[in-house]
Amino acid sequence: MAPQIEPPKNIVITGATSGIGAALAREYAAPGVFLALIGRNPDRLAAVAADCEKAGAEVAARTLDVTDRDALAGWLTEIDAAHPVDLLVANAGISAGTSKEDDAPDKTRDIFAVNLAGVLNTVLPMIPKLRERKRGQIALLASIAAFRGIPGTAAYCGSKAAVKVWGEGLRGELWGDGVGVSVICPGFVVSAITDANQFPMPFIMPGDRAARIIRQGLARNKARIVFPWPMHFMVWLLSLLPPAWTDPALRRARQDF
Repeated sequence: MAPQIEPPKNIVITGATSGIGAALAREYAAPGVFLALIGRNPDRLAAVAADCEKAGAEVAARTLDVTDRDALAGWLTEIDAAHPVDLLVANAGISAGTSKEDDAPDKTRDIFAVNLAGVLNTVLPMIPKLRERKRGQIALLASIAAFRGIPGTAAYCGSKAAVKVWGEGLRGELWGDGVGVSVICPGFVVSAITDANQFPMPFIMPGDRAARIIRQGLARNKARIVFPWPMHFMVWLLSLLPPAWTDPALRRARQDF
C-alpha cells in the first residue's frame, strides 16, 4: 500500500538560509506548523525564522553545519522527541559555480561533504524514527544536473547524481514502512548558488515559485519532482544520446563561458 501523505505539521529543513530552503520555510509557515530550520549563516537564518513566525508558525532555528554528523544527529533527536517529524527536507548544498577551470581538489571534497555526506547526516538518524511511526516523508534535494555530468561542474553533478540515485532506491526500501521519499531535481533557482554562476541560466525561477512546485509534488508523494519541464526534457535527451555525440558540444560550451 502506498504511504499516505498527510499535510505536514512538524517540518525540518536544512540549508534554510537562502534559495529553495528559505522559500520552502516561508511556503510552509502557518499557524499550527512547527519548523526546525538549520543553516550556517546566523543572520540570514534569523531573518527567515522571523518571517515564518510572523506567518504564525512555531520556529526553532539552529546554526549548524550538516557535515557535523554528531551535532546534527543530536539536535534532530531533540527536535523529534518534542515534535515528531512529518517532513524532513535535506536541502543544504553548495557549488563551485562553473568556469573554465577544473574543480580544485579541496573544493571537490567540500562539495561531496556537504551535498552527499550532509544529506546522509540529515536523513540516516531520522529513518528509524519514521519507520517506527510508520508515517512521514523525506525530501532529498538533488538537481537537474544529476542527469548528466557537465565539464566544469563534475563534483556538483556527481554529488547530486548520488543523492538522486540513493533517494530513488531509498523510496523503495521505505515504501512498505509507510514512509514516502521524493527526490527533487530543480533547474536554476535564484539562490546563493546561482549567484556564483558565470554563465547563462535558462528558465531560472524565483524561490517562491520553486517552493510551490515542490510542495505540490510532495503532497502527491511524487517519486521525482523535476522542473522546469523544458530543462527536464533537455537533460533527459542529453542523458540518452551517446557521449561521443554530446561530449564535443559540452566541451565547446565550457570554453565559451
